[in-house]
Amino acid sequence: MAKSKAVQLLFTEYSKTTTILRDLLNDSFSNIYVNNETIYEEIRKYISLISPEQEKIVKFYKDKTPIFDHFEVTRQIKSSFGKVVPIKQGAYLVIEHTEALHVIDVNSGIRNKNKEQEQNTFDVNCNAAEEIARQLRLRDMGGIVIVDFIDMESNEHRNALYKKMTELMETDRAKHNVLPLTKFGLMQITRQRVRPATEINTMEVCPVCNGTGKISSSVVIDEAIERRLAYYVNEKKLTDEIDRVNKKLSNESFVAKAPAAVVEAERAKLASAKEKLEATIAALAKLG
Repeated sequence: MAKSKAVQLLFTEYSKTTTILRDLLNDSFSNIYVNNETIYEEIRKYISLISPEQEKIVKFYKDKTPIFDHFEVTRQIKSSFGKVVPIKQGAYLVIEHTEALHVIDVNSGIRNKNKEQEQNTFDVNCNAAEEIARQLRLRDMGGIVIVDFIDMESNEHRNALYKKMTELMETDRAKHNVLPLTKFGLMQITRQRVRPATEINTMEVCPVCNGTGKISSSVVIDEAIERRLAYYVNEKKLTDEIDRVNKKLSNESFVAKAPAAVVEAERAKLASAKEKLEATIAALAKLG
């Protein structure tokens, strides 16, 4: 190879699959499910080379249910895009992004009345901490993250929550720092920004209100529909057009002699005119 003057390939990775395994595979992996035979064989052979004792954890998925649905991966992907993320006990997170920082608000949702309020709040906060650590990795949120936990009076619970959050973040490969809760129940987390945060807009501007949240009152709509109906009848002469086309199409001589394209065009005109009138009348009828 040293004597060769031509460009030669020295090294190449097998595929994206093996690259991911090379970076992420560790002793914590209990199972690897694959629903493609070719990739299954590739992964099995690769793991047998780099970690023979873990070859048995590679399993071929044969169930009829889509693999992402079976392991609830689809739900997790959807939750990583949305603003609201549900967690246990009816609680949920609200995640907001700004230029300077990320804000995560913990909401209790439906509370279990059988427990003391303080203990219940602590349980919800612990569940939230688990989901927050996961969401930080899923969305790859970097920079400053402010978490607004539900207020707790017990210092023991506050310290326990801080300790739990610290332990949950230990598995995060990105550089990070977790600060204790403030007296207002806020926790600051700084996390290394590896790549742009996953932020996909799942909302669209309402075509009715154009994002204002307000629509015209029924009185205004009522008048608008009446004006539209009058416009179709008086100016567009749709009723006259309907009568004219109906007469033409009922004439067997015209239908027999006229080209098929002409007859179809006349039928299309009739259908369009009827549709406009019927839609306007129906809208007016709904308003009473």
